[in-house]
Amino acid sequence: MSKKKRIAIMISGRGSNMRSLIDACAKPSFPASIELIISNNPDAEGLEIARKSGISTQVIDDYDFGNNRQAHERQINAALQAHHVTTICLAGYMRLLSPFLINEWKGKILNIHPSLLPAFPGLDTHKKALKKGVKIHGCTIHIVTEKMDDGPILGQAAIPVLPDDTENTLAKRVLDQEHLLYPRVLKNFLLGFEADSTSDTLING
Repeated sequence: MSKKKRIAIMISGRGSNMRSLIDACAKPSFPASIELIISNNPDAEGLEIARKSGISTQVIDDYDFGNNRQAHERQINAALQAHHVTTICLAGYMRLLSPFLINEWKGKILNIHPSLLPAFPGLDTHKKALKKGVKIHGCTIHIVTEKMDDGPILGQAAIPVLPDDTENTLAKRVLDQEHLLYPRVLKNFLLGFEADSTSDTLING
C-alpha cells in the first residue's frame, strides 16, 4: 500500500477512542500511523496508554496560557508541524478550538461526538436523549468547523434506546460503537472518501 498518513490525536482524559485508533493503526493494512498524542491536561490517563504503546506524547497545558487561547494553539500547531502531521483526530479533547487552529488545519480535523448530530450538540448528550424520549441514539464523526459540533458528517453509528436504559448504560453502548466507528471512518477519510459522498453509517441493535 502507499505510504501511511501521519496523524495526531488530541485528548484531555482517558483516551478510550484514542486506544481504538492505536489498535487500528497497529495493523499493517491501516493507512495511518500515529505520530503524536497531545493533551491539554497533564493528568490525562490516556498519556500513559500512549507511552506504553511507544507513541510520542506532548502536554501543552492550557492553564499555562491563561486566557490566551491563540498562544496555546500556536504551540499545539508548532508541535503538529514538527511531527509532519497531516490529519488530527480529536478523541475526548474537552476544549473548543479557536478559528486559528481550525483554519490552519481546515478540513483536516476530525471529531467524534456522542450523539446523532445535528441532534444534541454539546455536553450531556445521553441525558438529553433520554429526556427527549428518542428511540434511536448514537455517535457521529464530523469535520471540525468554527461552529461547535456542526461540521460535515463523515459517519454515524446508531443504536436503539432501550426502555430500561440509564445515562450510564446508554453511554456505555454508545461508546462501544464509537470504538468501532472511528477507525472505520478515519480509514475511509484517509483513502479519499469525502464528506459529500455516501456517509459511513452503522445501524446496530
